[in-house]
Amino acid sequence: MAMTRKQKRLGVIAGLGAVLALAVGLILFALRDQIVFFYSPSDVHAHQVAAGHPIRLGGLVKAGSWIKTGQNNSFTVTDGTAEISAHFNGILPDLFREGQGVVAEGAMAPDGSFVASNVLAKHDENYIPKEVVDELKKRGEWKPQQQAAGAM
Repeated sequence: MAMTRKQKRLGVIAGLGAVLALAVGLILFALRDQIVFFYSPSDVHAHQVAAGHPIRLGGLVKAGSWIKTGQNNSFTVTDGTAEISAHFNGILPDLFREGQGVVAEGAMAPDGSFVASNVLAKHDENYIPKEVVDELKKRGEWKPQQQAAGAM
C-alpha cells in the first residue's frame, strides 16, 4: 500500500518535531549546570536549598551585621522576614553598605550560611527582587530616601 502525499507530509513534520525536541533536550541538558536561580532569604528557607548548589541571594544588608577583617567580610542578608549569614572573601563594591540592596552569587554552606563568590551592590531596588521590595514596602521598612542618601 502506497503512502499518500498527506501521510508523507505528516511523517516529515513528525520527524522534524522529534529532531527539534531532541535538540532542545540536549541544549537544556548541557546548560543545566549553568542555570543559577535567584532566591531571597525566605525562599532559601522555604525551598531548603542544598549545600553547594549555586544560587543568587538577594535582599538588604542588615544594619549592624557587617564585619570586615582584611578581605574577609561577613554580613547578614535579610528580606524583612528571614535572614541568612553570608561570607565573602574579597573586595566589596563601593556601594556596599548596611541597609542597602545586595545580590550575592555563590552557594549555601553545610552550616546554613551563604558563601559568596561575587557580590553586587546598588543603592536602590535595581538588584533586589520585586517581591522583596514589595514585602519591605508593605511592612514599612523600605526607605528609598535613606537608601539614596547613604550612597553619596
